[in-house]
Amino acid sequence: MNRRLFKISFVPSRIPRKRRLQMMAVAVWSVLMPLMLCVYLLLLSIPPLWPLLIAYLLWILYIDNSADHGGRSSPWFRSMRFWRYFADYYPSSFLKECDLPADRPYVFGYHPHGIIGMGAMCTFATEATGFSKEFPGIKPHLLTLSSNFQIPIYREILLALGICSVSKKSCSNILKAGPGSAITIVVGGAAESLSARPGTADLTLRRRLGFIKLAIQYGADLVPVFSFGENDIYQQMPNEKGTTIYALQKRFQSMFGFTLPLFHGRGLLNYNLGLMPYRRRIVSVIGNPIHVIQSDKPTLEEIMSAQKLYIEELTRIWNTYKDEFAKARTRELNIVD
Repeated sequence: MNRRLFKISFVPSRIPRKRRLQMMAVAVWSVLMPLMLCVYLLLLSIPPLWPLLIAYLLWILYIDNSADHGGRSSPWFRSMRFWRYFADYYPSSFLKECDLPADRPYVFGYHPHGIIGMGAMCTFATEATGFSKEFPGIKPHLLTLSSNFQIPIYREILLALGICSVSKKSCSNILKAGPGSAITIVVGGAAESLSARPGTADLTLRRRLGFIKLAIQYGADLVPVFSFGENDIYQQMPNEKGTTIYALQKRFQSMFGFTLPLFHGRGLLNYNLGLMPYRRRIVSVIGNPIHVIQSDKPTLEEIMSAQKLYIEELTRIWNTYKDEFAKARTRELNIVD
């Protein structure tokens, strides 16, 4: 472990109110899942509420399928001041390279995954960075694991943000809704999170063909998004391939569908030890769309051709902006798998 961790750098007692509110927003979001689960369990300790809570649980598990059918996004909830504080903490923003007409569906591919994907959250799940203002008529849906929608109360917050399941059924239902419908897939997934380290950009991409096939099937333009700074907001413990930690993480991933990176950031009252992300700038560059020809059953050749154009555009974004937004990089963009 880095020796700096043993010397805690504490936060000054006098901090501007705005910065405290920003920290509070990020802290609340970071613990929201376990917090909502605790609230539900607390409510279960009140016997008169049992019928209502059991009915709600059954509704979640067996009736409500909103997560697979476009969710129930709330413009008011997505525009709350809370999310502005959340985005301004880093700060997080996006750079628009061109207009995207709302006369077709879109598949946004977000890179890199990072530890958690905070930039994706700010840009595509809230209006804190002004997505709807810059891309009028496009309705974004950030996608996440289906298991997140089995957590009481927490799932309602995700749905209000327009977040939906990353299942194939969910993707299909959103894209077939027609022009203006959009999904955002954090392409690298759990595998890529294990290589998320400051100053690097190692992307798990070459064998990720599902989102490209999906775009072709529904005639959706592919839009590469590279988020500079996403890998810089946490430090990850050494877990190179061949180590025991890496083997355990991959085993966990194969069993549960996600993995647990061993990482640290800062704390609420200090700058160098805790689980809060560091205040480091995140800029998500939304690149030029790649138009595909719709085909119900795309061939491997068609998929690979679209992937080639996609990687070229992603590489162009990196080469164009790396000296501006990735000055502290330790190596160049690397597509590892």
